[in-house]
Amino acid sequence: MKFLAPLLLVCLLALPAAAQRIVISGQVVEATNGEPVPFASIFIPKSSAGVTADADGKFKLTATGSPDSIAASALGFATQRRRLSNAAVQTVLFRMKTGGVALGEVIVSSRQPENPAFRILREVQRHKPENARTALQAAEYDSYNRIETSLIDLPKSLSNRKVIKDIRALAVRQGAAAAADVDAPLPVFASEVGSRVYQRNSPLRRREDLLHKQMRGVGPREGSVLSQMLGSNFQNFDFYPNWQNVLGKDFISPIAEGGRVTYDYELQDSVFVGKDWCYKIAVTPKRSHDLAFKGTIWITQEGYALRRADLVASPEANINFVNDLRIYQDLTSPADGAGLPTRTKMVLSVRPYEKQAAMLVRFTTVSSNFVRNQVHEEPGFYDQPIVSSLMEPTDKEEPGVGSLLTGLPQGGRGGYFDLHRPDTLSLSERQTFAVLDSAKQLPSVRNVLDWVELLVNGYKRVGKLDFGPISTLYANNDFEGNRFRFGFRTTPEISRNWLTQAYVAYGTKDGRFKYGARVSYVAERRHWTVFTGEFKHDVEQAALLDNDFLDNNNLFTAASRWGRFRQGKPVLRDLTSLSVQRDLFHGFTQTLTLRYQNINPLFEYRRHSPSPGGQPPTEMPASDVLHLSELVSESRYAPDENLVQSETRRRAVGLKRLPVFTFRYTLGAIDWTQGDFMYHKFNLAISHSVSVGQLGRLTYRAEGNYIPTALPYFILKTPLGNQTPFYNANAFNLMNYFEFITDRSVTLRLDHHFEGLLVNSIPGIRALNWRLVGTGNVLYGKLSDRARRINGNTPDLPGAISTPYIEVGYGVENIFKFIRVDFIHRLTYRDTPGTSNFGIKVGAQFRL
Repeated sequence: MKFLAPLLLVCLLALPAAAQRIVISGQVVEATNGEPVPFASIFIPKSSAGVTADADGKFKLTATGSPDSIAASALGFATQRRRLSNAAVQTVLFRMKTGGVALGEVIVSSRQPENPAFRILREVQRHKPENARTALQAAEYDSYNRIETSLIDLPKSLSNRKVIKDIRALAVRQGAAAAADVDAPLPVFASEVGSRVYQRNSPLRRREDLLHKQMRGVGPREGSVLSQMLGSNFQNFDFYPNWQNVLGKDFISPIAEGGRVTYDYELQDSVFVGKDWCYKIAVTPKRSHDLAFKGTIWITQEGYALRRADLVASPEANINFVNDLRIYQDLTSPADGAGLPTRTKMVLSVRPYEKQAAMLVRFTTVSSNFVRNQVHEEPGFYDQPIVSSLMEPTDKEEPGVGSLLTGLPQGGRGGYFDLHRPDTLSLSERQTFAVLDSAKQLPSVRNVLDWVELLVNGYKRVGKLDFGPISTLYANNDFEGNRFRFGFRTTPEISRNWLTQAYVAYGTKDGRFKYGARVSYVAERRHWTVFTGEFKHDVEQAALLDNDFLDNNNLFTAASRWGRFRQGKPVLRDLTSLSVQRDLFHGFTQTLTLRYQNINPLFEYRRHSPSPGGQPPTEMPASDVLHLSELVSESRYAPDENLVQSETRRRAVGLKRLPVFTFRYTLGAIDWTQGDFMYHKFNLAISHSVSVGQLGRLTYRAEGNYIPTALPYFILKTPLGNQTPFYNANAFNLMNYFEFITDRSVTLRLDHHFEGLLVNSIPGIRALNWRLVGTGNVLYGKLSDRARRINGNTPDLPGAISTPYIEVGYGVENIFKFIRVDFIHRLTYRDTPGTSNFGIKVGAQFRL
């Protein structure tokens, strides 16, 4: 009996240990990209305890006793085990690598005369008018957008770099398995943006009010631009139209009319999605290289509405640099009205070349609080596509000072979304965010960020100034010789409203110093009102003086300085201008410019000057300087263009489905202080990019010019020729410089991209991912007799244009993903001396 009490005490102490319960939760993801592995099996080895993960790879398992490990398995992946501790509550992240045994293909055939999925698809087409978003007059909703960016498949040479090791070490210190392993995705940047979206369908108008943002990690400095680009405006997928534009590529929708030409369909099951009983249909492209999706769509039995889509672009699709593209979307129930997206997820993996690291970008959009058919009648409500009250703090400001919301949570305080996130982060995402909160402070990461900005924007930040652009630092041509240029611009750290740009250049052959400065002031942002003053003293090409190129197109500016500069007839130009730009209403921008130019031809030139009172014209001396005073009015109408604003600049992003119209009127005078004559110039241009379905995409530009006044030939309209071996989409590629001069003309340029049409169907060739292109350029115009008289002694004056100038071409693009080769034929003016009737032009371009 004396041993009974101690024995009972030992048993009582042993009972809790025998009955210990351990709660294990976590997630199963793919090792290469961090994507969830749905419905994986989670189990305790050598026991009956197990559970199945959900569609997002998440699981929760309760085990008894003291298990030392937990395992996960899934079809197509190697089984993985993780050690367990003695803690009562534990979190485990499984990063599954491909392997194991995959099931063979099973083909089930039906004896029915028609595929049962076809009947459902016909009903989808019949019910589109009431199910598509366009059935609504208007819609509005709250939108939460999260973007996570990581580097995956890092080569060993990159993994050994200091910046990578620093981030890995940081992940280890924070216990973040999502980034600690040597082969795990390396987090780079994450953002969260909250907004209220308003859309009106007739006419189509879309407005997004940005309300909250939170950024982590290695993000670019111009956060306000990035915030707007990360909103739902740029992730607005809609599969009801026949074509869905993704990354500038036209993918055919799985529920498109005529989709049976592109897709094979298989009715797999009938299941509940929420409260809706749905048909589950598998879709597969008939040709793997086509721009089409593979995956599953769910169609409701009542109303035949698209309820869910889970789609993956074919890995062999003819699209550059993208080796993984997935789109998942849930839509509202048809019982609530026309379908609106409640949750959209896009995963994008971009790899420049094999054996290089890939960039993985994961977009998540969650929408709620829908209001249908409430049209806002307030004047101008839909005129501004993006309304942002978010301001960017400078690097030296404390979080929250000078901004409505802070970017990174610091000092233990969470940002807005850490407290009000409408979406639950996975274990992998929580670990990634923890690493990113601290990664930006690492010196090696800051250094890499500066180099990325230099490559992307062309400027190097030094203190409060940006120096560059790097593309214009050096050039070599036959007039200036070696041209050296040094320039800079101010940053928002100096002023959010003022932007100053300046440069100085020198040519070793012509021995001239050139210089210029431009100052812009943003007076008002809602209607984007900007005042700009500029002065420039530089050598230009007369052939480019009256051609429409963007002043801030650094790439074209740099390219125009190389090679045979003399063929464009160099002039020394002093330019002084003052302009104001303002958005008058949605899509309509008006610009007024007052400018004064001194143009000194640096080539042999004589002109006749008109004399008052009808007296005979007098001949001017050689190399006479022209003094031009001009007032230029430019009206631009782009009805569906999306513009994003930085502190002092804005950019057009996204696809424009409607034409862009530009009208320019110039009122000028030559030597007006000496009583010389006035002149007028009129220019109208229309440009548009049109999807033509299976045939690809056509871009056209039509332009008309009219100059009723007789002027010196090099300030008339000179159609841009091309005497280089390189293809130029803005030029007539078989036309010589100054081969034609007009004071009234019309032009039409066609550039058609066939994508993978025809080429995708040729065995052997389709593996190269080449694409066919077709071009056509037409010019028709004339030079008036008055203009000929004033330029009578000029040997360069061309003959009359009696018939249209026409050149057509065909070619192949996407050679090595960048190279384009065009074969061009000249159809008219084939007997002109010094010209070629056939030419091969090579170009480099960036197209997905």
